[in-house]
Amino acid sequence: MQLVFSDAQYWEDFLPLTFTRPVAEMRCGILTFSERWQKLLKIKEVSYITENYLQDKFKKPGEKESLFLVANFLPTESVLQQIKDLQQGEALVYEDELVAAKINMKDFSLNQIEKMTDIKEELIFFKKPTDLFTYNHHAIDFDFGLMTKDKVSQELSSTNGLLGDRKDVFIEEGAQVEFSTLNTKTGKIYIGKNAEVMEGCNLRGPIALCDDSKFNLGAKIYGATTVGPHSKVGGEVSNIIMFGYSNKGHDGFVGNSVIGEWCNLGADTNSSNLKNNYGHVKLWNYRTKAFEDTGLQFAGLIMGDHSKTAINTQLNTGTVIGVASNIFKEGFPPNLIENFSWGGFKGDERFKLDKAYEVAERVMARRKIALTDEDKGIFKYIFDTY
Repeated sequence: MQLVFSDAQYWEDFLPLTFTRPVAEMRCGILTFSERWQKLLKIKEVSYITENYLQDKFKKPGEKESLFLVANFLPTESVLQQIKDLQQGEALVYEDELVAAKINMKDFSLNQIEKMTDIKEELIFFKKPTDLFTYNHHAIDFDFGLMTKDKVSQELSSTNGLLGDRKDVFIEEGAQVEFSTLNTKTGKIYIGKNAEVMEGCNLRGPIALCDDSKFNLGAKIYGATTVGPHSKVGGEVSNIIMFGYSNKGHDGFVGNSVIGEWCNLGADTNSSNLKNNYGHVKLWNYRTKAFEDTGLQFAGLIMGDHSKTAINTQLNTGTVIGVASNIFKEGFPPNLIENFSWGGFKGDERFKLDKAYEVAERVMARRKIALTDEDKGIFKYIFDTY
């Protein structure tokens, strides 16, 4: 049995985060959607139906019996059981959209589906980038139970201060937490394997610090915040998601934001998350090619992979940054920064593709990860197409 994650409905709605990945590979809570479903369904073989230019990196489905799944929602216990109980040719539908089906990927066609059942329960469904941080408290709570079931946390060192219930803190093997304060009255706190909370940090849950990541000295972390693996966060953050392999190592504020992989925010980079008039924030929508009202009073930054800001960068409320952009000029950049921008302002020259490869190779080599030919192919497609 293989899990087949489908991007058909939502891939474009999550740009720029999905320029470099399928929807299932986004992180929210502690896990990526793919990791979560693999744990829930106990299926390790995973494949994707996604954009053609991503398929060299993200495996196409084999021609076999499969569980076809839209990944970007949190199931209730009963809906999870419905998915597990699906028989060949059966499907589940939510709000008129197919979300799960048991089919054979040989001669793939949705015409194989003979029975469709509507899901009656209300689900937490992620349909756009802002949903990732808006519903992150639900995802952290969901994953906390999944990740800690039948496991025992490390002891919380006596050098720390705890406000709330100790059972709402889980510290994985190899993690270090010293001389910090942890408040679980507002949500659970998960510290991943070999992660570190340096001295003087103030954590107010819900928070997920994933494997091999760090909160730097004196960091102020408000929930609901997720810091993916191999990342560093310092200064002040509130309700952000960092997918992984990214750094905001210094002072400066970022709130209500999503930051992709291999990003770096220079010292004292600040991102506004509230307009001066307290009105709703608009964000660029790649599908409609227009700024759309999010309906949110708080919305900061959506940042694609491999992008970077210089020291003292100031970002407006509701800024969208594409892939491999470099923002370093004086003044507030616009609310939309294009892929491969060299400077961050409209009309700036583009970051040369071969130089983008070089920088990515250097950055990734620090984590002992190679920039592959498949990665370069994705870069080139984005560079040529968008």
